[in-house]
Amino acid sequence: MEQTNRRKFLKSLTLGAFSVPLLPKKWPAQDQMDRVQKGKMFYRRLGRTDLRISEVSLGGSPIPDWAILTQAIERGVNYIDTSHSYSNGNSERAIGRLFKEVGRDTAYVGTKFHANRNWNEETILKSVEESLKRLQTDHIDVLLIHGVDDEEILTDERVLSAYEKLRKEGKFRFTGISCHSNHHKVVKKAIECGYYDIVQLGYNVFDIQETEEEKDIESYDDYLAESGIRPLISLARAKDVGIIAMKVLKVGGKRQDLEKYKTENSSIFQIMLKWALTNANISAVVTEMLTFEQLEEDLAVVQHSLSAGEQRSLFRYVAENSQDYCHMCGQCESHCPAGIKTTAILRYLSYYEGYEKFARANRGYRSLPPEERAPSCQNCGQCEDRCPYGVSIRKRIAYAHQLLS
Repeated sequence: MEQTNRRKFLKSLTLGAFSVPLLPKKWPAQDQMDRVQKGKMFYRRLGRTDLRISEVSLGGSPIPDWAILTQAIERGVNYIDTSHSYSNGNSERAIGRLFKEVGRDTAYVGTKFHANRNWNEETILKSVEESLKRLQTDHIDVLLIHGVDDEEILTDERVLSAYEKLRKEGKFRFTGISCHSNHHKVVKKAIECGYYDIVQLGYNVFDIQETEEEKDIESYDDYLAESGIRPLISLARAKDVGIIAMKVLKVGGKRQDLEKYKTENSSIFQIMLKWALTNANISAVVTEMLTFEQLEEDLAVVQHSLSAGEQRSLFRYVAENSQDYCHMCGQCESHCPAGIKTTAILRYLSYYEGYEKFARANRGYRSLPPEERAPSCQNCGQCEDRCPYGVSIRKRIAYAHQLLS
């Protein structure tokens, strides 16, 4: 029965969900190309969905104020990433207002449901129904599983059955996942199993691979050889699965004063965005634009490539700042004999330090069972032995406990 349902699900995805006009309504004559320009924005093909999404797209955690949101849309941003859990649903509500007051065809929306803790098919269906109400729409463009860290969830019958029911009712168009950790297993399976059209994963300058041009960066060993981020992105391209990059600006929302890395009038954040967009296998980067200054800063990169000077500045930045940056690969967590959720703890620490999302960081850490928190550490050092970057994990999780408990 399980295999039959999976075959039916895959067939239904191959045939397409249902017919909804793509936006914008008119593309340039070269619309069969992977990258096309309309106005001052460039759009890239999102894998086999054939959606054309703005290569700089909007992250909705949190969503910007109304004036900034509508300005982003007017400037050509046409994809918004959100979730039912962002700002207690207020992110989706703001997008719902946009759809109602400006028009449903102004933007594509990707939203998410969780498949963790006490979840089942019914909780998924309920979550999606509530998202549709907040979004004030009858369909979601991309429906993603939020933060998958266990690859078995991807083919779980409860997930596939929920997707199938929602598909029959025309409540979503394309499937996807977001992945914060264990991506070398999760993303690979998501691509190869054939059920998912979109993968959203963390990808930023700390994932620089040591090529001939980058060999002078002596900050860490070649992490990509172990975790395989770039090969995964290439595999996605080969299978025509769309890739959306998140967490592109180091650890996110807090834009520190990094004036010393400014090059050729480009801020380090603009250089980071340019670097990610040099990968033609990525359809878009999603980034939070919470002020008009950030909006201008991010959209300014669209028509400009990464210069040699900017690249040198970028390499210097990575070399000087990579030591304590966690890439969420999950290697430490999977080899911890005490079962401490090291990857999750370090993610919550990044919310606190980088995003200034203090309540979310505290809430996330305190939601972990006591035995999975930092005090359970046996100080064996296996986590640090397995870390491809040499992050001081024991020190960092102890600091997280001090801040967040």
